[in-house]
Amino acid sequence: MQIIPAIDLLNGQCVRLHQGDYEKVTHFSADPIEQALEWQRQGAHRLHLVDLDGARSGEPINHPLVRRITETLDIPVQLGGGIRNAAKAAELLSCGVDRIILGTVAVEQPELVLELAQRYPQRVVVGIDTRNGLVATKGWTQASQVDATMLAEKFNGIGLAALICTDIATDGTLEGPNLQFLRLMAKASGTPVIASGGIGDLTDLLSLLPLEADGVVGVIVGRALYDGKVNLQEANLAIGPQRLQDPPSLNPNKGTC
Repeated sequence: MQIIPAIDLLNGQCVRLHQGDYEKVTHFSADPIEQALEWQRQGAHRLHLVDLDGARSGEPINHPLVRRITETLDIPVQLGGGIRNAAKAAELLSCGVDRIILGTVAVEQPELVLELAQRYPQRVVVGIDTRNGLVATKGWTQASQVDATMLAEKFNGIGLAALICTDIATDGTLEGPNLQFLRLMAKASGTPVIASGGIGDLTDLLSLLPLEADGVVGVIVGRALYDGKVNLQEANLAIGPQRLQDPPSLNPNKGTC
């Protein structure tokens, strides 16, 4: 199971939200590039970036900063937030982003997800963010009536790299992941699932290991890393000892525009 550090970008800074609330912001670093390099130095094999401004507005507000991060790092970077059309997806995938994450468009334009997954096999991820089993969109600011498991089933077999599944009620709380929700999502989908939300310590990470058999292949960790409750090197050793012996995965799509 791969541990993926998260950097959430808001106004050019590295932050974390509590349960997706833009009014409950904790600032962790004014230099996201240095923070990204630090996670790489500690053994990250992939970085998870979220453009919170873009997610809320639908505009590529932090994409220049994203490009600088991808140019600086050697490991693959996946990006979500505000990617709402094919042109923007193509631009990002040609400028160093290894995977794009589609959230709002998965609900509003599922045909675009299918188109991009066929055009860029294994480079498109669908983010399914839920409150009480229903999908939230536009940076978690709007609720839909779409059932999360039904949305996961809709994209079976189209060549997605993964689903990122987040129970918003757990995000940023450090109170543990929603294992029942993750198990349901993994069983509903034939696509590998990356867990997100609620990781507070190493015990929480270890609690996900039984879900590997259901298809949970990775976990995104944010606040627990920044607060020092999880040490990335120690966690990699506990979850997958061989990973500390191997060099970080290189980004095959690294490039500049």
